[in-house]
Amino acid sequence: MTRSVFFGTPAIAVPALRALAETTEVVGVVCQPDRPAGRGMKLTAPAVKQAALELGLEVHQPVKVKTGNLDEWLEARAVEVAVVLAYGRILPEAVLAAPRRGCINLHASLLPEYRGAAPINWAIMRGETRSGISLMQMDAGLDTGPVYCARELAIAPTETAGELAARMADLAAAMVRDDLPRVLAGELEATPQDAARASHAPPLEKADLVVDWSWEATRIVDWVRGLSPLPCARTTLEGKTLKLQQARVCPGTCPTGSAGEVVIADKSGLVVACGEGFVELQRAQLEGRKALAAVDLVNGRLLTLGARLGT
Repeated sequence: MTRSVFFGTPAIAVPALRALAETTEVVGVVCQPDRPAGRGMKLTAPAVKQAALELGLEVHQPVKVKTGNLDEWLEARAVEVAVVLAYGRILPEAVLAAPRRGCINLHASLLPEYRGAAPINWAIMRGETRSGISLMQMDAGLDTGPVYCARELAIAPTETAGELAARMADLAAAMVRDDLPRVLAGELEATPQDAARASHAPPLEKADLVVDWSWEATRIVDWVRGLSPLPCARTTLEGKTLKLQQARVCPGTCPTGSAGEVVIADKSGLVVACGEGFVELQRAQLEGRKALAAVDLVNGRLLTLGARLGT
């Protein structure tokens, strides 16, 4: 049986790890170090580590990938292939070359589209209607290696990044079970990417989270969906941050108003004017308070008629 190592960190990678353990001999799991989490900032193990320990697998959590002798760790275990999904760090060339068959990545986009760290978020934020998983051979570039195969998923009009990620996780597991064995058997040939068609999905910065109310309504709703449930799209209200957790394009006729102005705030809903169209806020969280549905935001007078969102 093929000796493998799995690289991954968040919950999206867990189904693929379990699938790899069913189809190969997993001799180690590499994930990021434990981090403080929650209100008490308690040191918490990544989801992949928790799953690996449940499976009785050895876990390695290097603090630094470039200087942590990770290539020697792989070579000592005679690893034939490393499977990577959402590890969250760039692997140096020595690590990529350590397994006999190299490192194979499950990337959450239809490459060469959305190369980079946040493909699920950016695909929804940019209004895409399709995405998928690409099974690729890793090289020294950022998601630039040749692709063995890809499976497509339609993005539902109301789907959030969290919901799409959950479906991606299941699809990645299916590809580990069905497609990876064909790669290892030499039945699938990797095809070079067309660099001219490449688009990028860089890490999300604070500035990327901010909604601009001069945008048209559909774009704002896509922004909210693409950043839900975390890190969450946001705006400001009287100098405080307002996280926008759920929204939709307002389906009816609304009063006129300038971009960012609350034009409806009653039992019928909470509606904000945009550069073009109107957005109905369904759930939001004002700084220092818990998340609330629109009706509770109105009843608590946290958002009132005529209030202005954004700077």
